[in-house]
Amino acid sequence: MVENVTSCPVCGSGEHKLFLSCRDYTVSGEAFNIRECTQCEFKFTSPRPSQDAIGPYYQSEAYISHSDSTAGVINKLYHAVRRKTLADKVNLINQLHPKGTLLDIGCGTGNFLKACTDAGWLTKGVEADPATRQKAIQTSGCEVQADLLQAYKGKKFDVITLWHVLEHLHQLEESLLKIKGLLAKEAVLVIAVPNSGSFDARYYQQYWAAYDVPRHLYHFNPDTLSKLLAKYGLKVADTKPMKFDAFYISMLSTKYRSGKTNYVESVKNGLLSNAWAARNGNNYSSITYVISL
Repeated sequence: MVENVTSCPVCGSGEHKLFLSCRDYTVSGEAFNIRECTQCEFKFTSPRPSQDAIGPYYQSEAYISHSDSTAGVINKLYHAVRRKTLADKVNLINQLHPKGTLLDIGCGTGNFLKACTDAGWLTKGVEADPATRQKAIQTSGCEVQADLLQAYKGKKFDVITLWHVLEHLHQLEESLLKIKGLLAKEAVLVIAVPNSGSFDARYYQQYWAAYDVPRHLYHFNPDTLSKLLAKYGLKVADTKPMKFDAFYISMLSTKYRSGKTNYVESVKNGLLSNAWAARNGNNYSSITYVISL
């Protein structure tokens, strides 16, 4: 089942234009269109598989957040970097709020849940994919529910995290309202998403790996994400760069473009992307947003 997005999720305008046509290099090889709102410039994938039809597009060893595969050089590098970034994420959470309850939405195979539990947090998760959810439970020992909109009714959390998850959520409005309702008083919401305004996005265009169609339904930049969150009474209090992403995304992008990873170019463009971001409003390849009520 295919669905079309008729109005912009950020500003509500029904006027949009074709921005790019991108291919799904991970699973299907199909081409998908990215549309751009002519009013606020928010970008979204349309047409797109419906929520009921999207599942097969995640079924690949190449989709590492679900498979945890270590096959190939890129995946091995991903795991090496992940050990560092997991520690950084836990340190960030510890700085933002005294230890308490934490909900990780889209928790994948549960590595962040386990790291937070080991650090003294009372953690729970949400993961839609059944097989991945079971891996998360086994990895973390935590409760992990399947459906965000039905999960943890009557509960409140001190910290809620979405690490590269918001761009996947079909029911965006309902999900953000649900998330807001799960936030305790003086809670912190942490959202990390790719940045379509980054140097590497502009450089690689239709080959930019973080477009990741059709799994990525929305393509945020700092301005459009801030406007979207403001609709729900949520305010961006701070942003943090995710500098490793510029290198990882560049490696995948060179592979998508030519069929072979160009490591020299990837390192060069990772450095260029981070340097450009530092001079241009912190427009890093991916950004972590710290959000308050």
